[in-house]
Amino acid sequence: MITVYGIKTCDTVRKALKWLQAQGTPHTYHDFRIDGLEAAKVKYWVDELGWESVLNKRSTTWKKLTDDQKGSLNELGAAALMVAHPTLVKRPVFEFQGLVLQGFTDAVRQRISSL
Repeated sequence: MITVYGIKTCDTVRKALKWLQAQGTPHTYHDFRIDGLEAAKVKYWVDELGWESVLNKRSTTWKKLTDDQKGSLNELGAAALMVAHPTLVKRPVFEFQGLVLQGFTDAVRQRISSL
């Protein structure tokens, strides 16, 4: 079963969930705001995808951070920021049997369809 991570107000997450349902793909949904986000989970995503891919620098949350918070980010600092501010994670994130995918591009849809 695929686990989808995101927030319910994200249009892309809603599209992904609707698509999975239409495809008849079994999935569960984990909302960062309701269910929280553990440091170990963020570390796993960062290890698999790279922190630059997981961190959403276009989010409203990112824009509200101070220059000191944005400053000299590295893997550990970015992961800590994402745990403190889960909406900094690019959404959606999909997990399935050790595979991690991020976003809802054609390539991600094709990969999920082939599972």
